Amino acid sequence: MVKVINKYETIFIINPNLSEEEIAGLVEKFKSLIASAGEVENVDEWGKRKLAYPINKLNEGYYVLIEFSADPGFPQEIERIFKITDGVIKYLIVKKE
Repeated sequence: MVKVINKYETIFIINPNLSEEEIAGLVEKFKSLIASAGEVENVDEWGKRKLAYPINKLNEGYYVLIEFSADPGFPQEIERIFKITDGVIKYLIVKKE
């Protein structure tokens, strides 16, 4: 049986009103979550940026991009966790070719 591993990238935006420790904690939470089910290839913290449009009355957010490889079922699980995590205001997971 061949185990299928796909490459993905996720970008998520954290509420910029959180403290630096809370933001670092959320980044670490998702890095270790991904590492537990796959392999983190790259983490790029873009920092605070202006949003294209207001989200929940916020005009900026803290952007984080993580590139990783995992089995095909994992993105659904990380998406579920993004949805229930306070502080994450937007996210996107994309399968890379």
